Formats: sequence, C-alpha cells, structure tokens
Amino acid sequence: MSVDLLQRADRLVFTAGCFLLTLVRRLVPEPDAGEAPHPRALLFVRLAEQGSTVLAARAIRRAIAWVGRENVYFLVFEENRFILDVLGLVPEQNVFTVPTRSLGAMISGTLAALRRIRALGIDAAVDLEFFARFSATITWLSGARWRAGMHAYFAEGPYRGDLFTYRVLYNAHVHTGEMFLAVVEALSRPARELPTLPWLAAAAAEPEPMFQPSREESEKVERLVREVTASTQRPALVLLNANASDLLPLRRWPAARYAELAARLLERLPEAHVVFTGHASETDASAELVRSVGSPRCHSLAGRTTLRELLVLYTLADLLVTNDSGPAHFATLTPISVVTLFGPETPKLFAARTPRNSIVFAGLACSPCVNALNNRQTTCRRNECMTAISVDQVLDAALRAYASRRRAPAS
Repeated sequence: MSVDLLQRADRLVFTAGCFLLTLVRRLVPEPDAGEAPHPRALLFVRLAEQGSTVLAARAIRRAIAWVGRENVYFLVFEENRFILDVLGLVPEQNVFTVPTRSLGAMISGTLAALRRIRALGIDAAVDLEFFARFSATITWLSGARWRAGMHAYFAEGPYRGDLFTYRVLYNAHVHTGEMFLAVVEALSRPARELPTLPWLAAAAAEPEPMFQPSREESEKVERLVREVTASTQRPALVLLNANASDLLPLRRWPAARYAELAARLLERLPEAHVVFTGHASETDASAELVRSVGSPRCHSLAGRTTLRELLVLYTLADLLVTNDSGPAHFATLTPISVVTLFGPETPKLFAARTPRNSIVFAGLACSPCVNALNNRQTTCRRNECMTAISVDQVLDAALRAYASRRRAPAS
C-alpha cells in the first residue's frame, strides 16, 4: 500500500474509529488505574519510520529496566522490523509485525497481532506514533489496562479521541527521543497528575547502541566495494543518499546538486571514491547521477545492498551526506560521520543525537512547515527550504566532517 493511501485511511476511516471507541470507553467504565502502575509486560506501538525507532532506543531501554527485556514487546509494520532487529533491544519473538502489501493483508495481519497480544495479557501499552488514529485504536484494542500516548490537549493537534489512560502532553519544543522517553516515564506516576510531568530527561547513561557486523558480512561488502571501485584495497569512501522517503518527498535536496557535490568532493579529495546509495527503485536515477558526474571514481550501489548490508557499508565508509531520512539515523549505529540536510522539518526535534552528525538547515521563515500537530501535512509544493541550501554549504560541512573522521582513531 502507498504511503498516501495509508495516510488517507488513517484520516478518513480511523478518525471515525477513534470517535466510536471513545464513546464505548465512556459508556463502559474501565477499572480505576489507581496509583502508579506496576505492569508485568509492556507493548510499544511504533508502526512506521525506522529512523524514529532508532530515536526510541532510550525509551525502550527505560521499559527494559522497568519490566525486564523478556517482557517488552513491539508492534511494527512488517517492512520496518529490520531496525528493531539491528538494535537488538527487544527479543525477536516479542516483535509483532503488520503487513502493508494490501488492505486485506493489513487488516488480517492487525487482527492476528491483536489476538497474540491479548492472549499474552500485556497490561501496559505505549503508543509512540505522533497522533496516528490507527495506532491509538490498536493501543486501545490491545486490552492493556494502562495505555499511554501523546495528546494535544488545547493545541490544534489531530483528533484521535480519548483512548489512553495516560494522556501525555505533546511538547513541540522537546526532541523526539526525549518525547518518547517522557511517554514511558509518565507510566511510572499516577495518571491523575497528568498533563503535569515534573520530569527532566537526564543525559544518556549508556553508550549509543552500535551495529556489529560479522566478519563474513564485512568481507562480503568489502569485496563489493572493491569490485565497484576497481580497487585492490578498500578506498576512502564518501556515500551520498539522494533520496528522502515517499512519506515526505519535500525533504529531497535537488538531484543535480548531489551530482555537483559529488564532482567537487572528488576534486577536493583525490584519495576518495564517491558512492550513491539507495533502494532498488532508485537504481536508474542513481546511475544517471553517476553518468552526469562523469568520473571513474563515482559509482552507484543503489539496489545492490540489503538494508543490513547498507549498515555494513556505513562501517566501512568515512562520510554519509543525506537528506533528513532513515539513513541519517541508521548511520548513528556505526562510526561513520554524517551530514544531514533539513528543510520541512526541524533538526531541533528530529536530528540524530550524536556528535558525529552535522546539520545543514537554511532556516527560512516558512520552515519547518510540517510537524506532529499538523499531521505532517503542508500545502507547500516548492521546497525552497531545501533549494536554499547551497552546494558550497554542504561541501564545507562534508569536508569538515570527513577530515574529523579521518583523524579519529580506528573503531
């Protein structure tokens, strides 16, 4: 199913569903939530966007410290399971997936997942979606006694009824990772105290989760790199991700500028090769970018790696330049330096939280124009917030990040 169809179904179908279930909740009183909960098991609902799942790592760790790793569960769209397995925080058997290849598969998959969840008697559920009605519905149908999710209160946020026992005030000035953590933290307090949440996110006490490929995986991807670059040894690598997901195509920096950036990087870094990465659907577009650069040190690996192999590639490369999208967050699980280009959304809320990530953001008066409270919708059709970012700006940030990475000790 297309992203557009999923968004329309969420808006048109599940708005009504949230309204009807809210009526049911009010007509059929629930047991009093009592004082601070003491759940036996906790379910996270975060269906889409693998990058945001990386940002949820601290929230997941908080739940693990609370109920134990074996009692933490996760519900996710089938195609987004990959990053959960890479993080390794939730046991594989505790991850429930919903297919999205068709409406029928999605309905039957959701019902099957809910049957399994209810059979387990999970008593706490945390909705990490930003005002999605589908996830709010699932959280209520999970049968969990304690249900937490973000709520707009008097802000003009999207309607999704009153299905949570813990309605956590969405704060548009708090980074997404800390907002996720706040939703979990709210469950440790009596519900009557909300929306007041006198809690301050402390600095992370644990190191970032890091991806560890096997020796065989590293050797396989290194052979691919040597084959593509025609090198006897792995050269210095600069990766360019010229796409941003279909969820928000306005996040894309113009492809012609990526081509110009590649050419100028090759001129400034004679020891390096530039590689365009991407999904299989981007193979032709990436090949065209390589042709336009016209250098024997410019290549494309679009469609030639799995997502896991892409992470292995990040462990072998020095620098990634990318639009604001999943790869910017995946890369934080590896030692690679990253330059992320922001426009329709703000880096204050969505930037990867690592010192290895450099941000380029034009900061126009109309930017950012999409956020959780407007359901990430915009009337803008000309992403001048992205075209306002010059090749000179990105080149400067890329050269500084590359130099910093080359000076860093080997991982």
